[in-house]
Amino acid sequence: MSQSLTQVAERRSPATELATQAALIVGATLFVALCAHIYVPLPGTPVPLTVQNLAVLLVGLSFGSRRGFLAMALYLAEGASGLPVFSPTGQPGIAHLIGPTAGYLIAYPFVAALVGFIFERGKQTFARALVASLAGEILLFGGGISWLYVFTHSLSRAISLGLYWFIFGEIMKIMLAAGAVRSWRSLFRHNEQAN
Repeated sequence: MSQSLTQVAERRSPATELATQAALIVGATLFVALCAHIYVPLPGTPVPLTVQNLAVLLVGLSFGSRRGFLAMALYLAEGASGLPVFSPTGQPGIAHLIGPTAGYLIAYPFVAALVGFIFERGKQTFARALVASLAGEILLFGGGISWLYVFTHSLSRAISLGLYWFIFGEIMKIMLAAGAVRSWRSLFRHNEQAN
């Protein structure tokens, strides 16, 4: 007789559980790093269009608030230490965290935590995932535009550089993140019930 994932997980030792959680968190940072390298430089703005934001939303929705925050904090530490996890545009290492895209990057742990927090509270529906992702994007762009304001000393210029180019793409990312996580959860629930 096959056992459900929950039954197997209940029998794991604390050391195995810790190793599993650590592996998941490191895996999440690698996923975000991979997505950071899928980018399109845009003319007239130092902020590239990347799939990275989608990955951060997926981490928050899939991992929850605490693990999502930890994964994204580790991601920033990896990038600050010089690992090639950030988008190749801009300076490498810690210089990336003081460059024009730093506001977005520094917001990542908080975005993942907020998205996870909203999604964890209540029934995990597509609509809840959508609201959580939208809230995360608002926080993300708030951080990004605030940092660009420091560079430009002009709110309209910061919005022009850091928001207008991205609205359509971010709407697509919100929809994809909400749909993907909802589908994954349905798939895993169906598989557990079948066993």
